[in-house]
Amino acid sequence: MNLLTDGIAQEVVFPTQLTRKLTIDGVTSAYPVYRVQLDQLYYNDQNDRISTWISKYKAEHDGQGPSTAQRDAYNNLIETFIVESNPESIRKTQNNIELVDQREPGVVLADGRIIDGNRRFTCLRRLAAKNDKFNYFETVILDRNIESSAKQIKLLELSIQHGEESKVDYNPIDRLVGIYNDIIDTRMLSVEEYARSTNESVAEVRHKVELANLMIDFLDFINAPKQFYLARDMELYSSLDELSKLLRKCHTEDEKADLKNSVYCNILMNTQGDMARFLRRLKTIVDSDHRDDFFAEQNDLAVEVLDMLPTNGKVTIDTIRDDVRTNLDMRDSLARSVEKAEMKTKKAESLNRPIQLAEKATNFIDEIDTHIFDKMNDSDLQRLKKQLGKLTARIQEIEELI
Repeated sequence: MNLLTDGIAQEVVFPTQLTRKLTIDGVTSAYPVYRVQLDQLYYNDQNDRISTWISKYKAEHDGQGPSTAQRDAYNNLIETFIVESNPESIRKTQNNIELVDQREPGVVLADGRIIDGNRRFTCLRRLAAKNDKFNYFETVILDRNIESSAKQIKLLELSIQHGEESKVDYNPIDRLVGIYNDIIDTRMLSVEEYARSTNESVAEVRHKVELANLMIDFLDFINAPKQFYLARDMELYSSLDELSKLLRKCHTEDEKADLKNSVYCNILMNTQGDMARFLRRLKTIVDSDHRDDFFAEQNDLAVEVLDMLPTNGKVTIDTIRDDVRTNLDMRDSLARSVEKAEMKTKKAESLNRPIQLAEKATNFIDEIDTHIFDKMNDSDLQRLKKQLGKLTARIQEIEELI
């Protein structure tokens, strides 16, 4: 059904006096708003939030995603995902709509696919189950389809979802999933196009592309390719962000691979409560002379960890929790390996501290400009000479100890 023609003719779509401004293809215009019966609409399975949850559904159904053909069952399933993603936000929005009705129109395509307004649509569906008054969604209807206008529709969705300050923030992993799909996998958008649509700098988007690649790399490492929901459930974003900083300290690709193996294993085994803080601790090890020994030990342990994982496609949050993380001996071995390397590093730093201080003192002495002695008065010269005498005496004491 085309909502703009068939929907109006069948009296499931009604014009209103409202408009909403949208910028499409660089042109800003006021678009008319319609009241659309809820059963004529369906969630957009290509929305970044929703695609993360659909990855979980596919993992549980032999790689098959939910079908939009059975619209009511499909909507019920996605509604569950959206409520679970942020139940408190749904509660507040639902209470607000019940009190003052829908205040902000959504955006849908002519076939009923929702481009903006999933949260409001969800709340209206829940309210309509008890009161027919809420059985309509106020929305702009774009006479476009996802097959012929995919790029323009995605740019519009990004602009609405991320380019407006009032929008509820996405889960950061959902953002990475969207960036992977749109920039890395399908290459539908360039970094520059994405940045313009989301009102971000090119540098910010490039950093997120880097994190999206690390997310994909981690999921491949644990035999769970593109099971994005695992990255979300494991709250990986801050760990990936810290890892990206650590990788810049590596000098070779082999060092980067060793570091990622170590970090991925510790994330998988959840060896520390605060993984981001744990990764910041690794900085001292990566910078030390004990780095190679540490990586070698961690790589040996990584082989044992990977042997505990099921084959590709069989890894779930349950298998990670019940079959992998329950191996307390392995968790302790990984943690001890890090603690041992950290202690060696701190000991080396302590032993090298006298050298560092002597080098610093030498640098300070070298900075003294002897040309200004002629301009100093006798009192200041005597003070300087006295201080140099103390310094000389202290150096002699240290030399005798050496």
